[in-house]
Amino acid sequence: MGSKRLYDFVDNNPLIEFQTSDYINDPAIIAQNNKMTAINSALQVDLSGQICADSVGEQLYSGFGGQVDFIRGAARSTHGRPIIALPSTAKNGSVSRLVTHLSRGSGVVTSRGDVHYVVTEYGIADLWGKDLKARAKALISIAHPDFRETLEKEAAGVPWL
Repeated sequence: MGSKRLYDFVDNNPLIEFQTSDYINDPAIIAQNNKMTAINSALQVDLSGQICADSVGEQLYSGFGGQVDFIRGAARSTHGRPIIALPSTAKNGSVSRLVTHLSRGSGVVTSRGDVHYVVTEYGIADLWGKDLKARAKALISIAHPDFRETLEKEAAGVPWL
């Protein structure tokens, strides 16, 4: 977690403030920063806007904690921007990361109600305040072009989309 040199630099340095994670991950504290922009990643995003950031199916890729705190804190910040950013594909372009439904067993790290912006290399989907059909349309528009038609067909078969 750091070298002795780092800790010597930080020790009693008036320019450095160390805080515990329960403080720095507190959405109320985060919101005190005007124009707070929180950029978080995802492994998958479903067409309703649910974010899976730690696993795909039952395969865990990372720990969890902090994402939803920063999303909520940035949303409450004056002129804040909560952003989910991800490449549109995985596995050398063979798998879309924007999906109709999250893979079975995947954990929802950030619920669709908390998601404002999703960004890929194909654009920005502004989901805030949108109904499920509008969310799906916006997310399909930023999916890799090779997967858009499939996503549209799959979405047509989902009653709530």
